[in-house]
Amino acid sequence: MTPTRVRQRLRSWWLARLPVTDTLALTQRRVYILPTRAGWLLGGTLLVLLIASINYQLNLGYLLTFLLAGSALVGMHLSHGTLRGLRLNLEPPQAQFAGASAELRVVIANDGRSARHGIGVAVHEAPDGQQWAWCDVPAQGSSTVCVAFQPARRGLHRVPALTAETRYPLGTFRVWTVWQPAARVLVWPAPELAPPPLPPAQARAGHGSARAAAGREFEGVRAYRRGDALRQVVWKKSARSTELVSRDHEQARRPELWLDHALAGSGNLEQRLSRLAAWVLQADRLGAEYGLRVPGQQVRPGNGEAHKRHCLEVLALCG
Repeated sequence: MTPTRVRQRLRSWWLARLPVTDTLALTQRRVYILPTRAGWLLGGTLLVLLIASINYQLNLGYLLTFLLAGSALVGMHLSHGTLRGLRLNLEPPQAQFAGASAELRVVIANDGRSARHGIGVAVHEAPDGQQWAWCDVPAQGSSTVCVAFQPARRGLHRVPALTAETRYPLGTFRVWTVWQPAARVLVWPAPELAPPPLPPAQARAGHGSARAAAGREFEGVRAYRRGDALRQVVWKKSARSTELVSRDHEQARRPELWLDHALAGSGNLEQRLSRLAAWVLQADRLGAEYGLRVPGQQVRPGNGEAHKRHCLEVLALCG
């Protein structure tokens, strides 16, 4: 087994032991500290100064060596205290289309009486390199930082592990923590760039026999309006509710627009879902009522923002 594979397995084992939560309190056991490259260079320089001072009996050399060493120790204490005691909270991530970056908003809260400076947040082990978002957190206040990651494909994805770190004040020590949120982000199919026109609307099922069947309930109903004739009131439905409803002749005659998986071309599943996503957006922009049919699931016709998001969610989880 190569050293790279060993490191990957150790990291996976370590991440699996982290608590999964959207809110993390940074106690002393959750904060780690190690010298940076500049810190190791400073340690080597102090060692050389100490040896030279001992060899040549330089009192000023002793003074400089211990002054720098004391400053490094104070910086280590301040650096560790900058991250310790903070609370990290991940806001619920918004759904995104495949191919776009999902934004993660992290709120850093500070209950202490002193401000915290130079705090960065990034996606842990990002494939394209860590993109840090830096902020200062005021005393007894909070700050919000935004980081992003790009999911590989559509579906429901777990938010990747995040890391927060600081090197304040001297940059000689790196203090960090790793956090595994519990939230998941929904990724919709990427809409087709140049989709064909919407499929033609279809007549409502059973409409031809509805007009001929005397005494049967009409399919279309709406809230009662002042001036409606009493023969338009659907008394059976009104008796089961607290409001009057009337037959809607226009709704019964209105054709239905169905976005059907079978009408989305002859491509593979992902290509068809991409076309259906583009049709959903197009129908929503036109303000039309539309339904959705995919293998194993059907969404009744409707419109509005909630209906659009429900249809996109069904497409994201299809298959």
